[in-house]
Amino acid sequence: MNESTTGLLTDPALRRAVDRLASAADDPEILAARVAWSALAEPGEGVTGRLVTACGPVAALQLVEDLAAGVPVPDIPGVTARDLQTALKRWLPRLDARMIAGLAEAGARARLTVLTPEGRIWSERFDDLGEHAPLALWVRGDPEALGGLGRSASLVGARAATPYGEHVSGMLAGELAAQGVAIVSGGAYGVDGAAHRAALGVEGRTVAFVAGGADRVYPAAHAHLFARIAEHGAVIAEVPPGGTPTKWRFLQRNRLIAAVSAATVVVEAGWRSGSLNTAGHAAALGRPLGAVPGSVTSATSEGCHRLMREFDATCVTRAADVLELIGEWDAPAEHRGEDRPRPEAIRVLDALGLRVWRTLDDIARRAGMSLAEVQAELGLLELDGRVESSIDGWRIVRAT
Repeated sequence: MNESTTGLLTDPALRRAVDRLASAADDPEILAARVAWSALAEPGEGVTGRLVTACGPVAALQLVEDLAAGVPVPDIPGVTARDLQTALKRWLPRLDARMIAGLAEAGARARLTVLTPEGRIWSERFDDLGEHAPLALWVRGDPEALGGLGRSASLVGARAATPYGEHVSGMLAGELAAQGVAIVSGGAYGVDGAAHRAALGVEGRTVAFVAGGADRVYPAAHAHLFARIAEHGAVIAEVPPGGTPTKWRFLQRNRLIAAVSAATVVVEAGWRSGSLNTAGHAAALGRPLGAVPGSVTSATSEGCHRLMREFDATCVTRAADVLELIGEWDAPAEHRGEDRPRPEAIRVLDALGLRVWRTLDDIARRAGMSLAEVQAELGLLELDGRVESSIDGWRIVRAT
């Protein structure tokens, strides 16, 4: 279906308002259509995604206006007439040029930037969401932050986090951000806030995906935190300015966090925590998933233990575990043997002592290994600084 200018998009007030918006999109008409669609449809609507993919945002908007005027429903690939008629009932109350222009004006006043899939700044990871991919994003702060999430990890968890959960979240986020890994979370109390603050504390990049408008602050007590995130990263919303953070929008927001991040880690979560929704999206998208263990008597860690048992989530206890999830290993060379011990190395170390020098034959006998295997492992362990040799044999290096 060809793109064509719609009646709504020719509204002078709407065009003036959209022209005031900052955006990385080149085509003002497509930008206006994307702004309109972000107002018409709720986040993640599959019918909207299929329609916009099949027709393009401008022609899809023209189709909606035609349907509202009583024009017969055309054949659209992947979208049935029943789908369109049902969706139209949801869209019609919001199909108002004045209302959409007001949203664009609010975005301009709040100095928000609108990002679209056609623009220079976008994340290809959103494509994995298919028909549920975002139609547009409203950004408070640096829009380039979205394009800087190649090396990123989302840290999510309980709002009513324990001191343990907040401590671990801050520890992981701080160490990762210091190594250039962008921290993604949802700006909430508890685990989210601790992750954002720790990343900011080391002057790292952090991005908060919120369920309401990017111009709003929810929770209100995080006003200062959101201002700092916007200064050093970005606060990103899928709904237009002024949007209310409803329960449905929180659940839909979670899919963006999971999709855009290289890996997702649940730090602390109860059995029915909303963070498990984020984890479910990550697992469905094939993203690496980690969970931090806690006390078996703690209700706030039941969700994490459930993820490890039912979702095969990786046990995460330190930043190096998260780096492995995103496909990196950044431990110092002298600690790699200790961090990821080889079974053969353990057997050789068990056969050695701190004081007594042991010969190669003695080590092989004690370890139950061949001379060649022992000699190879001793060479590696010596390179790691774990053992030392002399004319009398081998022994473990004393810790200093």
